[in-house]
Amino acid sequence: MHITVLTGASRGLGLAMAQQLLAPDRLLLCLSRSTHPELQAQADALGAPLLQWSADLVDGEAVAARLAQWLDEQNQAEVGSATLINNAGVIPAVAPLEAVPPTQVAHALRVGLEAPLLLTGAFLGATSRWVEQGWRGPRRVLNISSGLGRHPMASQAPYCAAKAGLDHFTRCAALDQAQQPHGAKLVSLAPGVIDTDMQVQLRGAETSAFPDRERFVELLRSGVLTSPQQAAARVLAWLDRPDFGRQPVADVRDA
Repeated sequence: MHITVLTGASRGLGLAMAQQLLAPDRLLLCLSRSTHPELQAQADALGAPLLQWSADLVDGEAVAARLAQWLDEQNQAEVGSATLINNAGVIPAVAPLEAVPPTQVAHALRVGLEAPLLLTGAFLGATSRWVEQGWRGPRRVLNISSGLGRHPMASQAPYCAAKAGLDHFTRCAALDQAQQPHGAKLVSLAPGVIDTDMQVQLRGAETSAFPDRERFVELLRSGVLTSPQQAAARVLAWLDRPDFGRQPVADVRDA
């Protein structure tokens, strides 16, 4: 049995990944603010084990503690591999930083950066205890990043900061794991431009507050946006690459 933990699985890219991850030999644990009955129905039809936790990642500490306890309760002798996918993210109001409500800034950073840090720490800690007991399966952490973590954009300071932090903590944790026997592999991956609710939010922003609005309108007009299903397939193919983790920060559009 393979274990995969996925955050933000109730819509968009996360839901598409969850649908494609369903398999009889994989236990999929989804962490989202709301559960998805249709996903459960698909899992039942496939005979695929699925757990859905209703979890608010604003309280990342509590969710990470629950995840660590759950992993400690698993019989590692029956686990072939363990994977964590940190996908959840939030775009606050599209406006200059001084115009974004502080609660929205805090929300974006807690969901987009603090929660992945805490969940990754919990996942690595619990699975390291498996290794200490002789388990030798592969461990992977895939953080879903963004080009906005690598290229600045006006009126997107909190989101850009969260994604930049995601990239850099991945680099640091990868260095830690490289020093350990049977260390985990980590990648922070930009999934390309996807036709999701976030794109709708950016296209709907006021031009006066968001100078790059027309760029996002043009992405839709020119037909370059990938569907969540297409993007999920590309992201999961990257996860399965034999050289996963060789470069801790990557883009699906890289060769």
